[in-house]
Amino acid sequence: MAQFELVLPKMGESVAEATIIKWLKNPGDTIHEDETIVEIATDKVDSEVPSPVSGKLISQTVKVDDIVNIGSVIAIIETSDSAADQSEKIQAPDPVASTTSPEIQVPETPGLDLLTTPSQGTVSYENSSRFYSPLVKSIAAEEGITLEELEHITGTGSDGRVTKQDIFDYVKSHKRKTAQSSVVEQVRNSQPHAEVEKPHNIIHKAPSPAQQSTVVSGGDEIIEMDRMRRLIADHMVMSKQVAPHVTSFIEADVTNIVKWREKIKSSFEKREGQKITFTPVFIQAVAKAIKDMPMINISVEGNNIIKKKNINIGMAAALPSGNLIVPVIRNADQLNLIGLTRAVNDLAARARANKLLPDEVQDGTFTLTNIGSFGNVMGVPIINQPQVAIMAVGAIQKKPAVLETEFGDVIAIRHKMFISMSYDHRVVDGALGGMFIKRVADYLENWDSNCEI
Repeated sequence: MAQFELVLPKMGESVAEATIIKWLKNPGDTIHEDETIVEIATDKVDSEVPSPVSGKLISQTVKVDDIVNIGSVIAIIETSDSAADQSEKIQAPDPVASTTSPEIQVPETPGLDLLTTPSQGTVSYENSSRFYSPLVKSIAAEEGITLEELEHITGTGSDGRVTKQDIFDYVKSHKRKTAQSSVVEQVRNSQPHAEVEKPHNIIHKAPSPAQQSTVVSGGDEIIEMDRMRRLIADHMVMSKQVAPHVTSFIEADVTNIVKWREKIKSSFEKREGQKITFTPVFIQAVAKAIKDMPMINISVEGNNIIKKKNINIGMAAALPSGNLIVPVIRNADQLNLIGLTRAVNDLAARARANKLLPDEVQDGTFTLTNIGSFGNVMGVPIINQPQVAIMAVGAIQKKPAVLETEFGDVIAIRHKMFISMSYDHRVVDGALGGMFIKRVADYLENWDSNCEI
């Protein structure tokens, strides 16, 4: 027997460490090649660490919540003969072509018969375009989970993959909701003229780490924050405590941009295979303004101001879960409009699919959030620390406006948009903040409607 040292893999140039959040395998467990062993977290991005070899887990050298440096040994795996002996490795079956996998012992869950599911042996997962590991499919088959149910389970693993724990949480959630509904119904039946305020055992039951919500009387729910929501909450509170926020507003006439985009969007999509939105235009204007006024592209460390060399613009992206993440476009000032469009579309798509790499949410120097995509006209965003400013762009609306012409003032229908910017008053005063937001508006209003890309 040989022993293989599993190390924490590199996850990006700026990522030096990660936090252990969950061990999926315990000492003594058998491990197949490419099977996930542990879940880790870096900032807001969670990842899985698979095993490059087959064997048995001998020991875990780090514990849950430990912060581990990249390259450190996190587990010892005993392999048959040698880790280099590839012929002895157990190959996992094709996830699409095969629906069978080695038998595993799934802990019996009391009350599981409350679930209404097909009998074991009748479930097939061949027609799914979504990847499920052999282990997940085996557990799903054991629990009688249909393909339709499996497709609707939110995966917490890498690339949104469904993990073993996701399956167990799903089963427990259905069992709990069914049992609680039964209890509430019994109380209602026993007290037909009384308002159902209890049972107390449901109301006061503390949620376990795997428990995301608890149904209480009156239809209320206690929902435990997931890890990302807790991080966002802590980060926002910290930002308000650290930085005295000031917000400036301006209204920009973006008629030229609207007409230009309407004119070129079809030909651009045919030529580049990309849809062009307003966001790349906004980011380009911000990058130009930062080059003009680099003291907005700073951070604060104690009594020192750190002037950033690179212009790395973060773009806030809403996730299907309701959470928020800010992928970063690095060196945005060095990209043309085509490059910015590709970067925006790529990062937005992979953010929604939970496919961002840890390095892609690091080192932002300024943040842009497009609240107009939700129909909001303006907002007061919270600074994304350690940055000192964040800009929000609202919905573009048609409005009557007074235009100055060589023949006098006229009233015309124009496309208008509010821009707001919150900034850290410790290092950015109203003069710089006001001039910066005005400079961004000027770049947008003076857009050349005849420019070609």
